[in-house]
Amino acid sequence: MFIKKFVLRAAGAGLAAIILLATPRLGAQTPSESERLQKLERAVDQLQKRNAELEQEVSSLKKQTASAAEVGAKMKTKVFYDGKSYVEKAVVEEEKLPVYVQQRGPELKLVLGGFIQMNFEDGDVSAFEGRFGQTALKDRFRLRRARINLTGDFAENFDFKVEGDFENSDGLNSSRTAFEATDIFVNWHQFPEAQVKLGQWKAPFGLEQLTPDTSLYIIERSLPTGAITPERQIGVQLWGKPFASVWPDEKDLLTYYAGVFNGNGRNTTVNDNNNFMYVGRLESTLFKAKMWGQDSYLKLGADVLNSRDDKGTNISQTLNLLVNSDGSLSPFVLPGADERTAWSVDAWLKLGPFDLIGEYLEEYVNGRTVNGVPPGFADFTTNGYYITAGYFLIPKKLQAAVQWQDLNPGQRGSDGIHSITGGLNYYIHGDDIKLMVDYIHTWSDFRQANPEFGQDQFNEVIGRVQVMF
Repeated sequence: MFIKKFVLRAAGAGLAAIILLATPRLGAQTPSESERLQKLERAVDQLQKRNAELEQEVSSLKKQTASAAEVGAKMKTKVFYDGKSYVEKAVVEEEKLPVYVQQRGPELKLVLGGFIQMNFEDGDVSAFEGRFGQTALKDRFRLRRARINLTGDFAENFDFKVEGDFENSDGLNSSRTAFEATDIFVNWHQFPEAQVKLGQWKAPFGLEQLTPDTSLYIIERSLPTGAITPERQIGVQLWGKPFASVWPDEKDLLTYYAGVFNGNGRNTTVNDNNNFMYVGRLESTLFKAKMWGQDSYLKLGADVLNSRDDKGTNISQTLNLLVNSDGSLSPFVLPGADERTAWSVDAWLKLGPFDLIGEYLEEYVNGRTVNGVPPGFADFTTNGYYITAGYFLIPKKLQAAVQWQDLNPGQRGSDGIHSITGGLNYYIHGDDIKLMVDYIHTWSDFRQANPEFGQDQFNEVIGRVQVMF
């Protein structure tokens, strides 16, 4: 703008000076003066032409400045109608104000997340869980898990998690999708050697049960894990890493967990009696290293559990334990009071692209007479194990996995169930976007010994799409 004003003023001043000089002589024009006047007129024409050129240059400079200011701006195509035809033009997209959520409290960190797992199940659906015969399920699409969670940290050394799940039930108790709480807890972590956790979460028992759903190598957890582990409970827990401060480089050498819980499952506001479930776990990472550019380690673990339950308590909430008359399994709701004691040992060896995971679990269910009322069932011992192996055929992308699992419910003669699973996992973006497919072949000892109940071997294919956010 300054350039334009300067040029116009200079041109105008020059023109005025020429006119003033020429004016006194206009009265008596001689031939020589006529020539001089013509020259002045030509000079004025040239000045006007130059002034017009300068105005065009200034206008061009303004357009270039405006264009430079829009560099990096988002463009969008807009259709204009000029009365005859429609014309597409690129215009600058108006910037929208950002949308944000501000936490009410003084949290240092607040994270919203979740994941979705969608299954396709075909064949003898969930036969590996003992669901055949009278408890058999049909082919289906299944919204296996659809969870949303909120986690946060406070400056006062507290962290928390609130998570809920929109999931399809197993089809036995209800055929509808329902929403329910999974993890809801507060954890005080000022001292890493002795942290205190209160609320609802998975009781610290069982390696496979404590492994997140999103990072399993086999689509579904094994039957021994579901039948024996206590899953989510409401209670309080002391846990920590004793070497976190004195030996930071080896803080994972030992981790302990000691919890006291109601013992009758999640999302239950009352305890079944005045007794509690006591659960303890020890973990040790013996070595950690890098091999073939990937993490490698050896982890060992051991668990113990004791609980005194009253009549009506479901002691196999995740998967099935009760042996029916046809050899199939269903959830075990106690017909009378009992005392349970369980233990397990586990190991996880990871060497670059290769994983080998194994776990053995055993539980003793003994009846109790309460107020002169007998338990109504015979004592029994349930045990089982699984071995899982995984290998990346394409590093960090394509993984082959195989699992052998075995459960002995211990309630009828030869009531064992065995399965072998083979699967492929394709990691599109790690665990965040993952495709999985498993083939499962299952044998029933009870059905084999009692052929009048029907087939004793079953096959199933499960496919899964997983998306985390």
